Amino acid sequence: MPNPPRATPPPGWPRISSALFYADAPAAIEFLEKAFGFETRLKVEDGAGGIVHSELELDDGVVMVASARDSSASPRSLGGANTQSLFVYVADVDAHYARARANGATLVSEPSVRDYGADHWTDRGYEALDCEGHRWWFAQRLRTPG
Repeated sequence: MPNPPRATPPPGWPRISSALFYADAPAAIEFLEKAFGFETRLKVEDGAGGIVHSELELDDGVVMVASARDSSASPRSLGGANTQSLFVYVADVDAHYARARANGATLVSEPSVRDYGADHWTDRGYEALDCEGHRWWFAQRLRTPG
């Protein structure tokens, strides 16, 4: 059986994108912009103070943010349970960490180096929680094998 054709995302979209749900999506969008450096490129409001759909960019990545409804929830509404985690590469992890700290992110770990050995890679990164408890890891690649 031949391989199916390779999917091509639409212009401006990465191959994979995540969607996050928040009890207070407008406040979460503001937090993600200030603390983590995202920029809102689209926001569709529901007329009642909620967000039906939004798209936030960070370099070539996109994350969608919406108000929690029915079968979706934020970690805060689940007693802090981890609903998903996101991993993001940034150009300067120490500057990113300082920005997150200055803008109220809950910092789970300080930037540290993780060396996975000569056959793998070395990253410097940290872990943070956003305003409703979603887990984020931000890293900077220091060494790639080869």
